[in-house]
Amino acid sequence: MDFSHLNRGQITLMGSGFCVMLTLHFTLQLLSQHLFYWKNPKEQKAILIIILMAPIYAVDSFVGLLDVRGSKAFFMFLESVKECYEALVIAKFLALMYSYLNISISKNIVPDEIKGREIHHSFPMTLFQPRTVRLNHRTLKLLKYWTWQFVVIRPVCSILMISLQILGIYPSWLSWTFTIILNISVSLALYSLVVFYHVFAKELAPHKPLAKFMCIKGIVFFCFWQVKVKPCLSSILFSMYL
Repeated sequence: MDFSHLNRGQITLMGSGFCVMLTLHFTLQLLSQHLFYWKNPKEQKAILIIILMAPIYAVDSFVGLLDVRGSKAFFMFLESVKECYEALVIAKFLALMYSYLNISISKNIVPDEIKGREIHHSFPMTLFQPRTVRLNHRTLKLLKYWTWQFVVIRPVCSILMISLQILGIYPSWLSWTFTIILNISVSLALYSLVVFYHVFAKELAPHKPLAKFMCIKGIVFFCFWQVKVKPCLSSILFSMYL
């Protein structure tokens, strides 16, 4: 196929489309394998939600690339879709680790062999919690709440941000306020995951949760910097062609 007649924008679009198709292909393979060997529904439901993160991010980014001249509200909506799903994935990741250890908060099931372990909090959490606490049903429930608060706060902030953007009342100080709130919220959710993993690193080692977690945060990390770097690159390219 001759690509010489295509401009850079079209080549970029074709390359992005190919990456999206590749992502969908591997995702369907993983989904089909889990659905075919459906032996542990509790764990596999959480795994399926985590697997779907990659194609949702890919399609979301591709749609944004198709409509490069879209409104700010539209791009904010696309960004909110990704971040809301990230919140759900983080919560499901904690639920998956609970499942690996046969912990059920709703049924008040905590294995005796893991009760009483020490959880060591670090600054700034020591401002609100004792430095050392013992693991029990209450502390596990608290870790769950710290994770799920982001699942609630992220969509609420997204709806408010999009609505205010459409109404034309979205000053920079308000944008920074939402950014601070969301950063505190996601930091608390991630902190609870790290604390949980630190306490049960030995039991969780066969399931390799750290590698899975790094893959999830890798997707989020690169998408975040993609949003930050693209305007800078656009400005540089624009100045070069002036």
